[in-house]
Amino acid sequence: MQDQNNVYFRTWGPDNISYGPMELPALVTWLRQGRVLRTTWVFSEQRGEWARAGEMIELKGLFKSTGGAPAAGATPGITPGSLRRIKIFADMDERQLASFLSYMEVLKLLPNAIVFNKGDHGDAMFLVLEGELRARVMVEGRESTLATMTVGECFGEMAVIDEGPRSADVLANHECVLLKISAAALKRVFKEAPALAAPFLLGLSKTISSRVRKLTKRYEDSILFARTANLAK
Repeated sequence: MQDQNNVYFRTWGPDNISYGPMELPALVTWLRQGRVLRTTWVFSEQRGEWARAGEMIELKGLFKSTGGAPAAGATPGITPGSLRRIKIFADMDERQLASFLSYMEVLKLLPNAIVFNKGDHGDAMFLVLEGELRARVMVEGRESTLATMTVGECFGEMAVIDEGPRSADVLANHECVLLKISAAALKRVFKEAPALAAPFLLGLSKTISSRVRKLTKRYEDSILFARTANLAK
């Protein structure tokens, strides 16, 4: 008998996106999380056919033991509609947002809570759902604020690309609710749902491009200011 761990499956989501390939343990995890229901179509690469999850020999016993009831998701209390305030998701529709929720974690922070420190290993990006945060550096014991992040913005996005060290501290100015996307979770999106990754990468590219333009403009303004100051001497 073939080892089930070597058999790969794909699922057809309610957003009309095919997810996978994944091994049986990952498929069972999705079932327990409520992402695979009795009526979900699942493709077995071993058999070369699609079948309802509740009719598959590998899964139907699990539905009997769990009653087929969806388990709590990874983002309790967060709805696809609430993601509309996040700029990076502007090109995603409601069904895509609902699917992307399962790849994110929710973080709730108190005022002055530290998200990460300068020099920390970068392995995730964050989206601001509620509240306000600041990026800072300490120079000779004094704080210098580099940027303020408010609802709809993201930060730490370079970490999911190069996983390099953090370039600044980030702290909460007020109570905050953040959505965290780890580099590992994003790799899972690329593997399991490339059609879902495409609009996200488009939004991420637009965000990075906008920041590069703003930094370029700030640099040009600083040069102009310095030249004007020298001429005035």
